[in-house]
Amino acid sequence: MADSWVASGEAAWAQSEPTWGCWAAPESEMRMLPEDMTGRHAIELGCGTGYVSAWMARRGARVVGLDVSEKQLETARRLQREHGLEFELVHGNAEALPFENERFDFAISEYGAALWADPSVWLAEAQRVLKPGAPLHFLNMSPLAHLVAPEDAQEAFGRCFLRDYFGLDRLDWGKDGVEFNRTFSGWFKLFREVGFEIVDYLEPRPRAPEETRRFGVSADWAFRFPHEQIWKLKKRP
Repeated sequence: MADSWVASGEAAWAQSEPTWGCWAAPESEMRMLPEDMTGRHAIELGCGTGYVSAWMARRGARVVGLDVSEKQLETARRLQREHGLEFELVHGNAEALPFENERFDFAISEYGAALWADPSVWLAEAQRVLKPGAPLHFLNMSPLAHLVAPEDAQEAFGRCFLRDYFGLDRLDWGKDGVEFNRTFSGWFKLFREVGFEIVDYLEPRPRAPEETRRFGVSADWAFRFPHEQIWKLKKRP
């Protein structure tokens, strides 16, 4: 689906300030990135078109953007040239990172690996390549949103549960791919087992209840119910 993300990637590269998730939650409120990243070695897990990596590079970080899609990385390389910005792009899988232990000072995933990779695997890999005490921030869908997500991605989200809460794990959408999630207690347990501490948890939402839609979710729905979640973690020393 790489072609579907080109236009949004181009727009995000052109932004002067980062925004997050489907509802463009402002960085001034989400604080997903350290303000000064000068000299920090950072990795984006599932970078897609590379706009989050670009935001980090502009803050002074030494960035690696990793993605499983070579076509997505082609778009990222083109946008690097157009914006005069260089950072390392790696074709690889967040479930098997090609990096040595304790290499990075910071890791982030906006959707990307945070939604499309097995959390029991990619979180363990992220923990391995982070230095002790280093942060990991990621944004993906709320477990509550996955409970009401229709099988057809074009259909609107409703207010009735369509699947078991305690069955959340691997969600196969057929041609639209496979997504992963956990119950809230499942996330807590996994973080402890892998070696992360929870620093913060956020639920970004639209500014107002409107009829604007993002992937079948209306701003009206997402204003009233949690559509996305942000976890801020740090690797235990």
